[in-house]
Amino acid sequence: QVQLVESGGGLVQAGGSLRLSCAASGRTSSNVIMGWFRQAPGKERELVAAITWSSNTYYTNSVKGRFTVSRDNAKNTVSLQMNSMKPEDTAVYYCAARRAQINEYEYWGQGAQVTVSA
Repeated sequence: QVQLVESGGGLVQAGGSLRLSCAASGRTSSNVIMGWFRQAPGKERELVAAITWSSNTYYTNSVKGRFTVSRDNAKNTVSLQMNSMKPEDTAVYYCAARRAQINEYEYWGQGAQVTVSA
């Protein structure tokens, strides 16, 4: 089992920045991919960014150039730096983890509300 605890989030004006952090505990290993998802009201949950143990990254098109995902393997933490934020970034953001050989994310954080005002 892996436990994920998120921190950060809140309210920011358009163009501003926020940082989300996620601390992992339990059976963490070098075979774990960390991801950040978001879900806005009335919309499906989407994968925003992901990062492998060796820091290979993925970003959905709408956040490329604005969001940066990073991880500290020694501390078992992953972060999402969000810059140049837009109202459409408003959502509940979730930290998630999966083993590399598993296609679905297995472990989830509690979620953090991010609200971007126009």
